[in-house]
Amino acid sequence: MSHPAERADTGELVRGRTTLGEFELTVLSDGSYFLDGGAMFGVVPKPMWEKRAPADALNRILLGLNTVVVRTGKHTVAIETGIGNKLSEKLRAIHEAKEQLPQAFAAAGIRPEEVDVVINSHLHFDHCGWNTTKLPDGRVIPTFPNARYFAHRGEVEHGHLQMERDAVSYISDNYDPLIKSGQMTLLDTKPGEVTEIVPGISVEGYPGHTSQLLAVHLDSGGKRACYISDLIPTSAHLDITWVMGYDLDPLTCIEQRKRFYRRAIPEEWLVLFTHDHRTPFGYVEMNEKGKPVMKRQV
Repeated sequence: MSHPAERADTGELVRGRTTLGEFELTVLSDGSYFLDGGAMFGVVPKPMWEKRAPADALNRILLGLNTVVVRTGKHTVAIETGIGNKLSEKLRAIHEAKEQLPQAFAAAGIRPEEVDVVINSHLHFDHCGWNTTKLPDGRVIPTFPNARYFAHRGEVEHGHLQMERDAVSYISDNYDPLIKSGQMTLLDTKPGEVTEIVPGISVEGYPGHTSQLLAVHLDSGGKRACYISDLIPTSAHLDITWVMGYDLDPLTCIEQRKRFYRRAIPEEWLVLFTHDHRTPFGYVEMNEKGKPVMKRQV
């Protein structure tokens, strides 16, 4: 039986393409997966959130795993790398992980060897899983052999602590081998601070979901796009107070969303959603009630 949110194009590996100034953006999918709807919407009552995100009989909602590949003319940059192939059998069954990002790259005609920069907004397993690939013999190798990887130092340190609250979210094989080899650069970007990665692409600290969450800014031709990651995981989470049960600091999330909207809406940023399988990007505006809503599809 299909999930109530599935539609004919659910299986498409290339979720969207657009341009931003001189940049070419391609959204690739590691496949849809499932998470508990209540966890995804925190204290928001189900009769409210299920109008936007239909749940199945197990109360799960359909989510995406969106990797954005940016071709700048000088660099090929991958933002996030999905769930990957290192989940335990139990977690793979719970989430029904598809492990499709390599096929998505092939479908888009992009070779992993072309990617020279990989940016992780944070290091939860569903955002950095294909940083590395686990081979049948158990070895773990870089999925993007010619890339420089970037992540926040605090994310690595927090993951190593294996705290009771979120230990399951961190799989060290997604980042430790890259740190050991020198292929991953660890950033110390502070909340609200901006760090340039390559010309036209930078990260900015937006804490709340995790203490060191990084948004990724793309700037070209006087236009900006922002991969806001799990601060606003899908277009169903635009309301300022519709934060997740997974967020470590929901009150900070609310304040950071306000800060984001103060610029993103009047400056007409293209918003890139990390977990929205149906609407991978779009513009946001305030409606007549003063609530953020999707402005138009691109």
